[in-house]
Amino acid sequence: MSSTVTSRAKGNGPAAPEHNDVAEKTTDFFWTYTEEPHRTRRLAIIKAHPEVCLTQSSSYDSSLTQFLQITKLCGPEPLTKWVVLGVVSLQVFLAWMLQSTPFFSWKFWAVAYVFGATANQNLFLAIHEISHNLAFKSPRLNRLIAIFANLPIGIPYSASFRPYHLTHHKSLGVDGLDTDLPTAFEAVFLDSILGKSFFCTFQIFFYALRPMAIYRIPLTQIHFLNIVVQVTFDLILLKHASVNSLLYLLLSSFLAGSLHPLAGHFIAEHYVYETVTPSARDPENKIPVPETFSYYGPLNWFTYNVGLHNEHHDFPAIPWTRLHAVRDIAHEFYDPLPRHESWCYAIWRFIFDENVGMSCRVKRKQGGRLVGGGAVADWKQSEIEAI
Repeated sequence: MSSTVTSRAKGNGPAAPEHNDVAEKTTDFFWTYTEEPHRTRRLAIIKAHPEVCLTQSSSYDSSLTQFLQITKLCGPEPLTKWVVLGVVSLQVFLAWMLQSTPFFSWKFWAVAYVFGATANQNLFLAIHEISHNLAFKSPRLNRLIAIFANLPIGIPYSASFRPYHLTHHKSLGVDGLDTDLPTAFEAVFLDSILGKSFFCTFQIFFYALRPMAIYRIPLTQIHFLNIVVQVTFDLILLKHASVNSLLYLLLSSFLAGSLHPLAGHFIAEHYVYETVTPSARDPENKIPVPETFSYYGPLNWFTYNVGLHNEHHDFPAIPWTRLHAVRDIAHEFYDPLPRHESWCYAIWRFIFDENVGMSCRVKRKQGGRLVGGGAVADWKQSEIEAI
């Protein structure tokens, strides 16, 4: 990976640090006054490639009077629903087959790690894809297939994931809004080899619980439907199979977000791996730096091309099957950007490299917005469920 730079500050907001204080290095986040890079690059790509522009009819970004969409690439991918159906069917079949297999047997854990975790990580990312309304044109159908994709995960989360994730897009790196950012508590107490090992092993719980600790979204009808459908599915599985069948699905979800090759994308997407220069540490210099990183390797085959993360953040309305086309069209924008060559190595280096840790994330104090706008308590169901 080529070098990345940004600015760091101590405390809750951006402030110029003391360059000679080496001890600050491991406990401070990177702070920046620059705009998040994806809107800027999106506009630059559209300007450089007008042949791929279609209309000027969307209000995707409130700061723009017009938003140019990339023709032919935006919109739902019909293949997604069939992939979801296949993976859900596979997991239900494996859960049924393991109903009499002892939980603590090597066979149970091997199947859960190799097949179950891979399948459930695929379903995590199917729900991620569907959260952008990229399975169907109808928002309601997207919500429903997300609930269906949620079934082998074992616990209801698809309805809550969407507003948190869309806020991550609209408020990338914004302190108090982007729940993908580690909290100050995590940065202080987990920034060691042991702490980072703990985080990587149990990161599924951090990603599940952290958003609720930062702010809570109101429950809507789709949340209740998600809960009812999931609990009903779990009870049916317990009645007609066994507790081991449900444990298999839950273990698959845990391992999918633990020390698993596919789980490397959680860390690889936005953690900054490179040492910064003294001038870049000063937020007053406003040095724009990469804060999203792509991976173009074979594991994308199992993960809806989530490795093409710069491309996804630049154009979130483009589905997984067409992200490579974005890179091909605008290769001059993406080729110079730092990237990861291996998700496994990203995990390894995150744990054992003392220069990479929980605080190696770019933060900005202002910008972005909550999905739905306004105070969380004032959100309307229609705002949360809208396109």
